[in-house]
Amino acid sequence: MRNIVILTGAGISAESGLRTFRDSGGLWEDHDVTKVATPEAFERDPDLVHRFYSDRRNYAAKVEPNAAHIALARLQNEHRGRVTLVTQNVDNLHERGGSSEVIHMHGELFRALCAGCGHRWDAPVEMRTTDPCPSCSLPRTRPDVVWFGEMPYHMDEIHERLEEADLFAAIGTSGTVYPAAFFVVDAARSGARTIEMNLEAGENASAFDEVVNGPATEIVPDWVECLLKKARGD
Repeated sequence: MRNIVILTGAGISAESGLRTFRDSGGLWEDHDVTKVATPEAFERDPDLVHRFYSDRRNYAAKVEPNAAHIALARLQNEHRGRVTLVTQNVDNLHERGGSSEVIHMHGELFRALCAGCGHRWDAPVEMRTTDPCPSCSLPRTRPDVVWFGEMPYHMDEIHERLEEADLFAAIGTSGTVYPAAFFVVDAARSGARTIEMNLEAGENASAFDEVVNGPATEIVPDWVECLLKKARGD
């Protein structure tokens, strides 16, 4: 089992205490969170959108990677083949847990993007509408995240990895967010074995060869240990 592709979602970071996007009934300061995560919202009220993401950065900086993040980093470091880690999460818990290669298909909370020239840089915890771009100096700074209605990042690279996968795993995903919910179909079509690991079965659980339910901090380290033992011939 040479090439492994792993997709992670909000469920893996929730066990670190990181609130999911739709916590509190989908509200933030009495605003519908979907209304502060669109290009239209940023055009209408950039100060409000910046405040929302600054709050998220402040909170995300205070939580720690959990046993599931650390186990996946171990798999990347010890597996003799290639382990591609794709995440729908915008936090940096995979990197802080030791993962060296992470594809952030929905962008990164701790990165900034210039809506004018496309330059990217490390974001400060607090971002403001008046922040100038370090490259072009225009005050067009926005969070480097994929908003509703925008195309996810790195899709060509992700599909290439799925075509080469021998094993595909989805961890902590609802199976309702597209195009990520189709990844299991793409991987299976290429001949990969597929496994879902979730607190409870996702919407697309029937598409997987195997489904394991339970807390990610328990089932992911066990799964990683099993894979590495098999590879060693233990």
